[in-house]
Amino acid sequence: MRGGDGMLTFVSGGVRSGKSSFAERLLVDGARKTGGRLVYVASGRAVDEEMQERIERHKADRAGESWLTIEQPMSLHEVLPFIREGDFVLWDCLTTWLANEMYEEIGHTYCVHVENCMRDKTERLMETVAAITAKASQFVIVSNEVLDELPSVYEETKMYCGWIGMLHQQLVAFADTAIEMDTGMALYWKQDGQVVMR
Repeated sequence: MRGGDGMLTFVSGGVRSGKSSFAERLLVDGARKTGGRLVYVASGRAVDEEMQERIERHKADRAGESWLTIEQPMSLHEVLPFIREGDFVLWDCLTTWLANEMYEEIGHTYCVHVENCMRDKTERLMETVAAITAKASQFVIVSNEVLDELPSVYEETKMYCGWIGMLHQQLVAFADTAIEMDTGMALYWKQDGQVVMR
């Protein structure tokens, strides 16, 4: 059940599919029409040179607009006090957040190995998504499409894929619009709350 008047858009796609640029344009266009504030919630951590380059590239892409950037690798609910009514919010991205949360240290192990830890985190996430959607004019969530790849032989990778698949299904069900990016083209699977027939 949707709690607010905001619009939730879910954008997925493979690496370099154009999903982040497309999501940014969606929000910039909306903010220009209403004068709303642009908010970028970043979950990426510069853990290696490649990730640092990706972060810098995304910053350069946003340089022409007045984005408020919030660095939030984990605990998405902590951004709620910073979101205002009528904001245009981009969260990039779900897949990075999930990896960060799975490998949060709990005692001498990781969350992914602790009973109910990931269940609690994903439930909190969905509550947070609903709360942001209720406040914002538009909330766009970006996620990587990792399930098109061949199944992994590694147990933790299988667990990751299971969680991301479940979250994708829940978010698409909750979203007004669901878009898959493929080589820079937007394929609409859901629009205005209705499944697009193909």
